[in-house]
Amino acid sequence: MADIPILLVVIILIALVFDYTNGAHDSANAIASVVSTRVLTPKTAVLMAGILNFVGAFMGTHVAETIGKGIVKTELVEGCHYLILAALIGAIFWNFLTLHLGIPSSSSYALIGGLMGAGIVANGWSSLEYATILKKIIVPLFLSPIVGFIAGYFIMLMLAWISYNSRYKPVNDLFKKLQILSAAFMAVTHGMNDAQKTMGIIALALLIFHKIPALYIPIWVKCVCAAVIMLGTIKGGWNIIKTIGQRIFKIQPVHGFAAQSATAGVILGASLGGAPISTTQVISSSVLGVGSSQRISAVRWGVAGNMIAAWFITIPASALVGAICMLLLKLLRLT
Repeated sequence: MADIPILLVVIILIALVFDYTNGAHDSANAIASVVSTRVLTPKTAVLMAGILNFVGAFMGTHVAETIGKGIVKTELVEGCHYLILAALIGAIFWNFLTLHLGIPSSSSYALIGGLMGAGIVANGWSSLEYATILKKIIVPLFLSPIVGFIAGYFIMLMLAWISYNSRYKPVNDLFKKLQILSAAFMAVTHGMNDAQKTMGIIALALLIFHKIPALYIPIWVKCVCAAVIMLGTIKGGWNIIKTIGQRIFKIQPVHGFAAQSATAGVILGASLGGAPISTTQVISSSVLGVGSSQRISAVRWGVAGNMIAAWFITIPASALVGAICMLLLKLLRLT
């Protein structure tokens, strides 16, 4: 079929649009606190985050494999050429909506939801890999923010205890420097987890179109996805940076260091286990944990409640849009 290569190119381009919006949407994750505490200028911070996202994208393929073959059964959706297109439209729609509203939702779960919705319409409920979805999607969805909150809470308590008798200015200056290191570590782990999601979706498209014999990540896919998420990160999502850096809890350098260290550790562990978690979800919950360690009233729980609601409606909302797109394509007899 002569139109298949053209459609594949279109799908890859749209996947890269998602990759770009993912970088723009999630740029706040690594740099919100260093910007809000004025440790780095916004321009310097986004440049650092973009470069380190690029580096992190090459560190492993476990998450990409989960996206590529752990959400839908490849043997059942093979030949469903419009499946990836419908899934990406669902994810991109949710990304743009939440980016416009300044809500730090999850690009990761938007992609997963879109893929699930499109897969169900394409080939029924049996097309989903329920065991993998439960183990690497649903459990981390609930567990990662809890771990982030607890880690942020106890790291902050430990730092407060260590610096209890120290003078404010030397401690503050020290954590300004350490905060840059923790932001850099987090940017690397963000690329390690998030860039691989687009790699996985492109690899699945290549498999569906019989361009690769089995699901693996070609080197050109790694390079392109790493470059695009870097550009998206440099562009940045300033509304979300403001939400995380200022509206949840008034962050000082020590708080930023604690939250970023907790988040980077959680993301690193998830990436090594192949779990495509939400970096936005983890950094937000880590900030909540750090704020709660000071005093419960320090956290603006109304803002936090809106974010939590967005986290848990992301998968069903993007799945619904993905399913509607796939249904429309079926009705138009394009599948």
